[in-house]
Amino acid sequence: MYKRILVATDGSTLSKKAVSSAIELAAATGAELVALKVVARYPMSYFEGGLAVQASEVARIEKQWADNAQAIVDAVQKAAAARAVKAKALTVKSNLVSDAVIAAAKKHKCDLIVMASHGHRGIKRLLLGSETQLVLTHSHIPVLVLR
Repeated sequence: MYKRILVATDGSTLSKKAVSSAIELAAATGAELVALKVVARYPMSYFEGGLAVQASEVARIEKQWADNAQAIVDAVQKAAAARAVKAKALTVKSNLVSDAVIAAAKKHKCDLIVMASHGHRGIKRLLLGSETQLVLTHSHIPVLVLR
């Protein structure tokens, strides 16, 4: 059925449910798993009155974010191994999460993307946006959304 499943995670409780479901699906179908965490780049403000942050501080923060992301996907890889599922841990730097998810799925030849959705509605949805909705809208690869 599936050969390679990409699971996008941010380490949240809801995301962990999606990871568990992706691992179970991979175990049931004999698929490999690609665990992905997209790491945002440090925002640079060029607006008047914005605080200038030294390059060394930006590098330190980005390294901290990258290390945290690696720990998240390593935990997914370990959980998959416990279920005898072959898994690859992957982190990508991008401010466009949905684009990064789709690109990673294409690059690693995944035939399913698994993601969680917080299900925000109304003004909260408008203000926060939805990376899952963007992946659903733009992906040519099937997407399984869990809540």
